Amino acid sequence: MSHGITLRAVPYDHPDAVKLNDQVQLEYQARYEGEGDATFLDPLMFAPPNGLYYVAYDTWEAPVASGGWRARDESPEGYLDGDAELKRMYVVPEARGLGLARRILSVLEADARAAGRLRMVLETGDRQPEAIALYRSSDSDCAKFGYYRAYEASVCMAKPLTP
Repeated sequence: MSHGITLRAVPYDHPDAVKLNDQVQLEYQARYEGEGDATFLDPLMFAPPNGLYYVAYDTWEAPVASGGWRARDESPEGYLDGDAELKRMYVVPEARGLGLARRILSVLEADARAAGRLRMVLETGDRQPEAIALYRSSDSDCAKFGYYRAYEASVCMAKPLTP
């Protein structure tokens, strides 16, 4: 499955995280005709205990996947107290189908649960069917939240992080 893949917690502004973030932004631009994700993200949002960011490396130490969570609490953007929001889940095209997204998601959920977060939430777009399929396998749709909550193409999902 994902033999030889190692996951490492890194700062959100680590060069490998930045490289993968640049790639995911290009993919968003292609899928959404010029728009990347304009959500403001500060590297400190992913610093433990209020978040965590992972990069997956292949056997040659190349970064091949990433993802993180950040703590969110009740706000006008529609978050609820105790939310952990998934951000920047991405797998490079040549590493897709190896279960890396599911593996990173599992680690992020466990970490957010250990940090006392109550619910894992994700906002994605309707032109990301792979993401929707991954999350719908264990999450359910919820009220819209976040930067893109007013967009019709926005799809929001949540999963309770019960122990």
